Amino acid sequence: MNPFISTLAATVAATLIALPAWAVDVVFSPVADGVYAYVGDTEGRTYENEGLNANIGLIVTPAGAVLIDSGASFQSAQKIHEAARKVTTQPIVWVINTGDQDHRWLGNGYFKTQGIASIAHAAAQADMTARAGEHLAGLQVLKERLDGTVPTLPTRWLKDADTRLELGGTVFELKHRGGGHTPGDMLVWLPQKSVLFTGDVVYVDRVLGLHPVSRSKAWLASFAVIDELKPNIIVPGHGKVTNLATAQAQTRDLLRALRAHMKKAVDDGTDLSAAVKSFDARPFTHLKHAEVWIPQLANQTYLEMERE
Repeated sequence: MNPFISTLAATVAATLIALPAWAVDVVFSPVADGVYAYVGDTEGRTYENEGLNANIGLIVTPAGAVLIDSGASFQSAQKIHEAARKVTTQPIVWVINTGDQDHRWLGNGYFKTQGIASIAHAAAQADMTARAGEHLAGLQVLKERLDGTVPTLPTRWLKDADTRLELGGTVFELKHRGGGHTPGDMLVWLPQKSVLFTGDVVYVDRVLGLHPVSRSKAWLASFAVIDELKPNIIVPGHGKVTNLATAQAQTRDLLRALRAHMKKAVDDGTDLSAAVKSFDARPFTHLKHAEVWIPQLANQTYLEMERE
């Protein structure tokens, strides 16, 4: 081999080895006056995205700031906190967990060390407790970036369907209608700003996910609240900041279509395989991961309709 090429190759290799592994850059962008969002990766959990494949919110008031969701790990929660400090000098007073998925609450342990209260709906407690180990197992892809993460339940549980909180003149209306993606899914409505943080009740840009704990009937009941509120701005659980029409088309209408198709299949005695194959997914195939997720969604919905 040419000595120059050999030396160049060795230099490049050494440089690549010396480079640190790419890490996610948490940046909060404004969506309304005093309201910010970090839009996470729409891929699965990876070492590179540090499990932050979901959206995080920040609301700044004269009496302090409120964080919507705490991230998937102790270290990512610390990054979220540092990103918030770049936006405001106001201290974070509350962290609201909008559901029981890992990236909604596994960062609570970090915020507890900072003396910051975390809030969730009581319907999330059993699922958080039961699946904490499963969440940690699924996050092993983070390797050393998961170090320090200890499942830490919220410090305050809400029990009502609707809870009104106020901080620095900003009203927060927290709404729970039986969950959906997870049992504890909860909407955070800012009526003065017409901004809604939906957690995993809304997915855009990518196909929603159904899991054994998910219930499409409850999910649509939660979405009905969004239809009633008619927010000007929606910060979904996954995907870009959006509007009502897009949220309806990409989340609500997919759930409706799945339930209608699978109800008819169950009522007609159509077997599971045929019901899944005959579901018309064409209105949703433009969404990321459609080819992988939609057959699974169809399968899960059929089984749910059988139980109903």
